[in-house]
Amino acid sequence: MLEVKNLTTSYFTDDKTNKAIDNISLTVKKGEVVGILGESGSGKSTLGLSILRLISPPGKIISGEINFEDRDLLKLSENEMIKIRGAKISMVFQDPFTSLNPVYTVGEQIAEVIRLHQGLGYREAHKKAIEMLDVVQINYPEARVNDYPHQFSGGMRQRVMIAMAIACKPELLIADEPTTALDVTVQAEILKLLKKIQQEYGMGIMYITHNFGIIREICSRVLVMYKGKIVEEGSIDQIINSPKDEYTKRLIDCLKVLKGA
Repeated sequence: MLEVKNLTTSYFTDDKTNKAIDNISLTVKKGEVVGILGESGSGKSTLGLSILRLISPPGKIISGEINFEDRDLLKLSENEMIKIRGAKISMVFQDPFTSLNPVYTVGEQIAEVIRLHQGLGYREAHKKAIEMLDVVQINYPEARVNDYPHQFSGGMRQRVMIAMAIACKPELLIADEPTTALDVTVQAEILKLLKKIQQEYGMGIMYITHNFGIIREICSRVLVMYKGKIVEEGSIDQIINSPKDEYTKRLIDCLKVLKGA
């Protein structure tokens, strides 16, 4: 479904060029849940933004291919990319409060995505927005569809963001540390919800995180990133039991120490 080849994305300043993504290649199969694991600054979020061509100056995609359903996204016009974002590939970000517009109800924001990509009228899109709030298990969706983002808790706002992201049943969902700002109990609920949706919709998920515990919970395969490169990839069991790269070994050792503590 997705094949990234030799992708390089850099950020430019007056005196320095920083390769945030350095010649990366990877694949995500249809319906597969792949974890992108790495510490802050490893380039994993830039990878997600690059796939959707959402890199802003001073950043720039320098080279490579991003093939999605046999089309190189880097060769498409911006109008063609608009038709793909939210419809074929969606992204859920770490902080839903900054991703949601505070002056519009959550129903209006979900319906906007539906109208843009599915061509439904206002009434039909509003009805579909209520259905999506129900899918992400928000109680009383008929009433809450008219609420504003500030009227929701952090966990509920993240559910709203997931509802927006899956409203058009995309083939691929990029989840960029969507549970980092949430407490452990709410984090577990969101992960359970994502697994349920993935199974029902059959979508592929690229889950970006620094938390190996989350990777173990939701992913079948993991790619380890360090300084803009993928240093190792394999199944969860392979990475835990027989890591080959020194950086991966240190990550696993830290995990074992924390688990023992």
